[in-house]
Amino acid sequence: MIRSILSVGGWTLISRVTGFARDVVTAAVMGAGPIADAFVVAFRLPNHFRAIFGEGAFNTAFVPAYARLEEAGAAGAAKGFADRVFTLMLLVQVALLAVALPAMPWIVRALAPGFADDAGRFALAVDLTRITFPYLLFMTLVTLFSGILNAHRRFAAAAGAPVLLNLAMLMALALAFLFPNAAYAAAWGVSVSGVLQFGLVWWDARRAAYAPRLVRPTLRDPNMVRFFKVLGPAVIGSAGFQIASFADTIIASFLPVGAVSALYYADRLYQLPFGVIAIAAGTVLLPEMSRRLAAGDAVGAHAAQNRAAGFSLALSAPFAVAFLTLPGPIMAALFQRGAFTAEDATRAAAVLAAYGLALPAVVLLRSIVASFYARQDTKTPLYASLTGIAVNVGLKVVLTGPYGVAGLALATAIGAWINLGLLYTLALRRGWTAPGRTLLVTVGVVAGASVGLGLLAIYGFPFVERIVPELPHFRGVAVLALVGMAGALAYAGVLLVALRLFGVRLRRR
Repeated sequence: MIRSILSVGGWTLISRVTGFARDVVTAAVMGAGPIADAFVVAFRLPNHFRAIFGEGAFNTAFVPAYARLEEAGAAGAAKGFADRVFTLMLLVQVALLAVALPAMPWIVRALAPGFADDAGRFALAVDLTRITFPYLLFMTLVTLFSGILNAHRRFAAAAGAPVLLNLAMLMALALAFLFPNAAYAAAWGVSVSGVLQFGLVWWDARRAAYAPRLVRPTLRDPNMVRFFKVLGPAVIGSAGFQIASFADTIIASFLPVGAVSALYYADRLYQLPFGVIAIAAGTVLLPEMSRRLAAGDAVGAHAAQNRAAGFSLALSAPFAVAFLTLPGPIMAALFQRGAFTAEDATRAAAVLAAYGLALPAVVLLRSIVASFYARQDTKTPLYASLTGIAVNVGLKVVLTGPYGVAGLALATAIGAWINLGLLYTLALRRGWTAPGRTLLVTVGVVAGASVGLGLLAIYGFPFVERIVPELPHFRGVAVLALVGMAGALAYAGVLLVALRLFGVRLRRR
């Protein structure tokens, strides 16, 4: 299982690295002004809906059901189920697209009401969102094909597909001179990437003979009825999380120009470890636990969960430490060039530090939620999620006053910890998780190593900054890279030695 996590994580890392290159170019070209704010809204809107109807809800309902049918071995049952789900998803997405395009001014006004006072920024956001919205249709289908491939332990194509988004946007930005402005170029890059990503996963699924086909839609199939019973709470749960994201954009649209962009750039760095580690672990863990539970192996399912949680926490902790101790140097070194100013970097750094508090919770959340989704219980995560979101949204309103845009990320962190605490307590009471010695030792060792890493960052960064000579370009990147390499070596060394002393090995099949 760890090998599969590393495979998914490796492709996701490539995606995040190319995504970082995309964000650096975007920041240099657009900065953090009104054009960037409008593009961020246009980019976030289809992604919000994708997270509601696609990745978040769909995977939790489809993957366990598909894995159960495959495990049962009924001839053609899993394939027929996938065909019917594919047909219905396509019909729903086409209908949604037909309704959304003409209604886009009202949709943008609902998502970014603060833009209404700026006619130019509002009109640009509407135009850009009409260009990016078809991305939702293709990405929803990508999610379906990815779920099928993952259920058959084929992870590479699905994990590598997002790389095409970054490459398409970089190519479009290189051709920005052909468009009214860079935001239009980036928006078209988003839509084109949707077609490319769908083509990749369709090709892989077709090559393996798993690709679904169009059939007559029906809801009478018992498997479809069960699927929708699970999907309903999952959609509401995913919508609950997206409400918090919508709230971020809505509130930020009323803050000074650049707040939406600051939130976006900090979120992009925060999503790097989340995507590479947490999502990779969750992607592999859900079908693994589903198969084991379907075979009656609860002990094996819990052991897999503990390994995934410990492995994810160990890899993500250094990022959380870096975000908390060096947010300013990170944002300045990575983005402060071209149209992205020192003031923009300072604003985004405050947001990044707050996201650092959220990272351990969201990483562990992906592992603990598998306890429920693998048993096709989507209602319990729904209730826990809505509780965390209620606290989250309420705190956004309260914390934005004293902390500005950073208050939005701080509220996200508090809501994530509440969600994690509720789900862990409920899973433990039901016997749906069983944290063993390996996980407990790993948590303790990671905590100790993280404290040491934090001290190294706080005292080591000024020292390295003094000894690195002046450079014509990228001196900040060089300083940050040296501190990062020293920290990575120290952290990895302490972690591996301590785990070996306690007799803990995370890497198993």
